[in-house]
Amino acid sequence: MSKVSSSSSLPVFSQDAKPNSNITRHTATFHPSIWGDYFLSYDSSFQEDDSDIKQVSLLKDYVRKMIVSPIDDNFLSKLNFINSVQRLGVSYHFEHEIDEALHQMYEISTKENNIINYDDDLHHLALFFRLLRQQGYPISSDIFYHLKDHKAGKFKESIVNDVQGMLSLYEASQLRFHGEDILEEAYSFTLSELTKSLTTKLSPFLSGLVDHSIGQALRKGMPRLEARYYISFYQQDPSHNQCLLTFAKLDFNMLQKLHQKEVSDVTKWWVKDLNVSTNFPFVRDRIVEGYFWIVGVYYEPQYCLARRILRKVIAISSIIDDMYDAYGTIDELEIFTNAVDRWDISLLIDLPEYMKLCYKALLDIFEETEQELRKRGKENFVNYAKKEMKRLVQAYLIESRWFHSNHTPTVEEYMEIATRSCGYAMLTTVSFLGMEETTEEILVWATSHPKIIEAASIICRLMDDIVGSEFEHERGHVVSSLDCYMKQYNSSRQDAIKELLKLVESAWKDINEECLNPTQVPMEFLMRVVNLTRMMDVLYKEQDNYTHPGGIMKDYIKVLLINKVSTEIS
Repeated sequence: MSKVSSSSSLPVFSQDAKPNSNITRHTATFHPSIWGDYFLSYDSSFQEDDSDIKQVSLLKDYVRKMIVSPIDDNFLSKLNFINSVQRLGVSYHFEHEIDEALHQMYEISTKENNIINYDDDLHHLALFFRLLRQQGYPISSDIFYHLKDHKAGKFKESIVNDVQGMLSLYEASQLRFHGEDILEEAYSFTLSELTKSLTTKLSPFLSGLVDHSIGQALRKGMPRLEARYYISFYQQDPSHNQCLLTFAKLDFNMLQKLHQKEVSDVTKWWVKDLNVSTNFPFVRDRIVEGYFWIVGVYYEPQYCLARRILRKVIAISSIIDDMYDAYGTIDELEIFTNAVDRWDISLLIDLPEYMKLCYKALLDIFEETEQELRKRGKENFVNYAKKEMKRLVQAYLIESRWFHSNHTPTVEEYMEIATRSCGYAMLTTVSFLGMEETTEEILVWATSHPKIIEAASIICRLMDDIVGSEFEHERGHVVSSLDCYMKQYNSSRQDAIKELLKLVESAWKDINEECLNPTQVPMEFLMRVVNLTRMMDVLYKEQDNYTHPGGIMKDYIKVLLINKVSTEIS
């Protein structure tokens, strides 16, 4: 690859420098950045407080001892403790210990049929199922069949008043596979009954947890955000473990400082080096929102390099996406696509002025990544990410051709391209580059269209289309899956949404099944795919909160990147 200089030396030009000022360009009225220079003010010198480090070390040892303590008669309390450790966001410290503990529990329940003892304890039965299944253990959903009144054909009325048990069953049902009718019924039943329970007198802990879980399914929630909310719920639980709670709060605040430094660094690149607001006034100015997305993929400190690589790739992809969506002419986009496919800095001269900065930044980002990985002897890994970036841009071009020729493809034709243009195959591959455990075999797998990445891409595309199609129509945009479905099946918009949401649920079942041991690749890689998919559920349930970042997105960013958790004991 040709040597590319650093982004800081990129030429700055006005958007007035266009190849043809008479060209009519479709642009959207995107809301300007709601953060501006806010994150530039964060001190980039990241330092830990010595007293916090010592306290965290002591508390960490305590939590580890609790996890590895003999199970014996401590089975149920151990289940609760592991659940709390995971939901409080500190399980990354104890992955091996937790897996070993759950393995022992699985062995005990398998050999001794110990699961029968939970017949009258719905909470622990469902919790046991969820913890094992999300860890990849092949536990059967048949353990819930005794909860049904088979003569009446529905769940027993006796479990309705067990709100904690119902909540645990609701959370367990979110890990269902295809054909698991008992969990399908459990999901519908518990959701209905839990909604009713909010009108009754519940403890503050349980009421808050139920209300939150109905709004955001645990399986589909952003791990870091869920941890922050669970800290608030957990401290209201009269039976909470104070040492664990304090550890979780201190750990959250320490990681938040790291994340603040990272978002500050990438904001400086975006605002000062790329000068996006001046050079790309037609794009979504969303660098903070993009970083928030990355924290959803992995927040743990061992993934600093991975986040550093992914954050710039997401940022430049967002610019390119907006360029293809409407702003560029079809002739300009053909030239740009060819340039990306050939990946050669000498092609810069062929590009319209407004594309030059984007193209050079793209090559710079991948060159920086290659240099970083060269230190680890893994520079060839970048070729897999380049391949996916080329596939992404080619998909963008096909959609642009559809738009400029006013073509509405069949649903099947649309999805073949749109699951590529959503970008999740490319982002998944890039997300692996900075992970220490990545091998070339992992990247070969990631770029071979595995089922889990295909399912994630389906969810990404359909959820984006469902909430974003009306806005896209207003500004002039390629047809969506909704448009294709309505035309092909002569369907109403609401019926089309209903059918597409069924495909979303089906894809989630595919993801759940692909996480069952033995897996094709280690679980830490599958979780990147799961976490990318979760971000769609978090940000695209009601509207496109990336494109329109006020309200809920702003609140989420404040919770994770601004507001410190109080460590005072209430």
